[in-house]
Amino acid sequence: MSDKLRVAVAGAGRWAQRAHIPGWQRDPRVEVVALADTDPAMLAEAGERFGVKRLVTDYRELLDDPDIDVVDVATANRVHYEISAAALEAGKHVLCEKPVHHDNRETRALAELARGKGLKTKLGFTFRYAPAVQYAKSLIDAGFVGTPYIFNGYEQNSQWIDPATPMRQVDPNADPAVLTTSSIEGYGAPIIDIMHWWSGGNLSSVVGTMRNFVPERMVRDTGLVQRLNIDDGDMWIGEFDNGVLASIQSSYVTVGNFPGIEARIFGSEGAIIVRLVEEFGICQTIKTATKGSVEFVEREIPQEFFPAGGHSREDWDFLFYSNLCADFTTEILSGSDVNQGDFAQGALVQETINAFEKSFRDRAWVSFPLESA
Repeated sequence: MSDKLRVAVAGAGRWAQRAHIPGWQRDPRVEVVALADTDPAMLAEAGERFGVKRLVTDYRELLDDPDIDVVDVATANRVHYEISAAALEAGKHVLCEKPVHHDNRETRALAELARGKGLKTKLGFTFRYAPAVQYAKSLIDAGFVGTPYIFNGYEQNSQWIDPATPMRQVDPNADPAVLTTSSIEGYGAPIIDIMHWWSGGNLSSVVGTMRNFVPERMVRDTGLVQRLNIDDGDMWIGEFDNGVLASIQSSYVTVGNFPGIEARIFGSEGAIIVRLVEEFGICQTIKTATKGSVEFVEREIPQEFFPAGGHSREDWDFLFYSNLCADFTTEILSGSDVNQGDFAQGALVQETINAFEKSFRDRAWVSFPLESA
């Protein structure tokens, strides 16, 4: 490995340009050396914008390059697994947007493949890397909340509250009579990740439901208004083996600004509320209370939880993803066993989503983990 981590980004679309590429380029230890995308125009636009000269329309051209250390998968969901698997087989560390695969067992298999090859992986759990969330986790680990009792997680914003806003059809061949997962997987996953991370135990059972609040909407691919039988709102309860009760609520048709995350934890000694919502020029806040002073007060986030020069008035996607990329860079360059938010964690989150869906289908509590049920 050279003195810099050399990264190739597969996918040059909106999210790659807003978060992935600038997130990597913010770190002086990293060089983005190549971009891949099947859309030549978008590829050229991204290459010019970010000063990346090596541009290919087939990611496979990059896999045999010994000078590439990391493949970052920022493509459409349908090829996440294919590219991640090929990159790991080629000996590359992999960052992949969620989900790696809709079946948690496939994601877990890639986690094992990476472990066997001595490679590191990371999921695009953007909100885990928000400075406020990282700071909150440090407080939890230091005993601020005492014994945790309750976790509440919300992922809510107004992205598709207007049915005229074009939406991608999840599965064009889906049975229109069967509700298909959408919000809970695409939007609920990051808060489910935080739920597992903060709760400190193992999930043992779940129950919940899904709704389709706005069934008729504009479909991006056709430009037509038609029924999309997808979940655009969810509510779930989870029980953990350490006694923690957790709730998850996700929707992209609720009033609220981006990114719409709120995580709350309440314990025997204190409580923490983190809001990741762009409001009044800032993108995050953290408030705490204790049993001796029950009024919640805002805390300043220490600078150690920000990238160099970072602050809460930056765009949330750039700030949070900069931390994600920096964390992955440190994990790889250090050579240590530390690897937070990896594919194994992604499999756990996906299995939770699969359990939620089973609970809705069965109209019953579902034991967790699924494979032992």
